[in-house]
Amino acid sequence: MKKTQWQGWGPGEQAEQHYLIQPRTLAGGGDVRHVSEFLRASGWRDRSKTGGPLDLESPDRTVRIAYDPYVLPGGWTIHGRADGANGEWSAHLGRQAPVEIVAGLTDALTRPLTAHAPNVWAPLQEQTWHTRFEGKDYIATSPDGTAWMQYRHDPDGQAMWWTGAQDKQGNGWTATLTPNTPMHLVQALSAELASPGPVMRPRGRVPTSAQIRTWSVSVRPSELSAWQQARITAARAATWARNSAPSTRPRTSARPHTPSGGVGNRR
Repeated sequence: MKKTQWQGWGPGEQAEQHYLIQPRTLAGGGDVRHVSEFLRASGWRDRSKTGGPLDLESPDRTVRIAYDPYVLPGGWTIHGRADGANGEWSAHLGRQAPVEIVAGLTDALTRPLTAHAPNVWAPLQEQTWHTRFEGKDYIATSPDGTAWMQYRHDPDGQAMWWTGAQDKQGNGWTATLTPNTPMHLVQALSAELASPGPVMRPRGRVPTSAQIRTWSVSVRPSELSAWQQARITAARAATWARNSAPSTRPRTSARPHTPSGGVGNRR
């Protein structure tokens, strides 16, 4: 192993203080590279301009992902163009959406569809989220009441997916997805939204909130690098496997799942 690749190995390496945070929905944005480096390793093209917002394009040029922290409200924009199987769709996630939750959706863009019909609500119900109808809208709320997933209608009757989290001090984020967003992507997002596992943030990047729980941990820089590299290596391996063994299965478009009742620097 080259020393230049793993700077910091050895007895002189100093551990740094980090914090594990629950619930993950209120952990703050995190390191954008958690999303971007995985996509680059999966063969996505980097179209970002020097000093400008992040701009990535899928290998087949059907999806663009941008992250812009320089404008208000800023955040993530994911846009899928219409093709033979799907209509145009988009998703917008605020700047404070945790990168681990954003990656639930963006990682899923790099994986082939499975034969199983998506169910957006199943990951939430498995974690005892409260699901219910409110008029025409179908809503799932986290056990602590700080996070939600909704299939809702605006005053004009336009349907959308709406999700996010907010503490009692008003800190948090929201995300909207057009109703024709592929259901397997919405399910991947809901699975990360509902995950009970904590996420880690460095000292100085922990939100001030009465609704979060934190645990202090000491982490060596080499450990962080190894964890990040493992994620990148997994993306490269999956990409190589897909490109080496072309699928013989025809492309399919996942049908929306509706609840019973009819609701349908380098970053």
